[in-house]
Amino acid sequence: MEATAPAALAATATTIPVGQYPLYTRIRLATPKDVPHIHKLIYQMAVFQNETHLFTATESSLASTLFNSPPFHSFTIFILEVSSNPFKNIHSPAFLPVDRTILLDRVATDPDAETFKSGIADEDDDNVTVAGFVLFVPSYTSFSGKPGFHVEDLLVRKCYRRKGFGRMLLSAVAEQAVKMGFKRVEWSVLEWNVNAIKFYEEMGAKVLSEWRVCRLTGDALEAYGDANY
Repeated sequence: MEATAPAALAATATTIPVGQYPLYTRIRLATPKDVPHIHKLIYQMAVFQNETHLFTATESSLASTLFNSPPFHSFTIFILEVSSNPFKNIHSPAFLPVDRTILLDRVATDPDAETFKSGIADEDDDNVTVAGFVLFVPSYTSFSGKPGFHVEDLLVRKCYRRKGFGRMLLSAVAEQAVKMGFKRVEWSVLEWNVNAIKFYEEMGAKVLSEWRVCRLTGDALEAYGDANY
């Protein structure tokens, strides 16, 4: 649950209060170099949802499917990075990275920082770590005749939770939707994840309890390959 978040500063702020520790954050578009981290993050999500038996994605399958279309026209991923140093500008014409600085009461500790070291870190700064991601795709609202975004995956790594990062990732998707004139952003949430439900409601989202997810997959889907209908 994204409860009370630490204080946030503008990315250009230089005055740090005594007893506070800055953590610099950036949300940017994913690139093929991020695939190994995306693969690990998706697996962590499968573990959290108790669905590792459904996890069959490989780095190869992700690399061959995620980056075949321009951003926002198909599968799109925002990567959340953190660093103890300010970020340098990166060239990204399709999406201007979102930089924020948050103040913590103690230095952030990441036991897997080396494993999640960013693949596009600045050459003179290898202290950039991937902390989370959000994957979303275009959708369509037929009643209004307007497109939207459907959020498929959202994850903030455990050691970076309760710092407002989930809100930052969803807000970035919502802001992009507004910029493109889209009608809505929607996603699913597991019924037992009450903390997430409360968090989403606090963000202004409506939980549509009258709807159910219907899914064709596996043998049930393959059966239609030879069906006569």
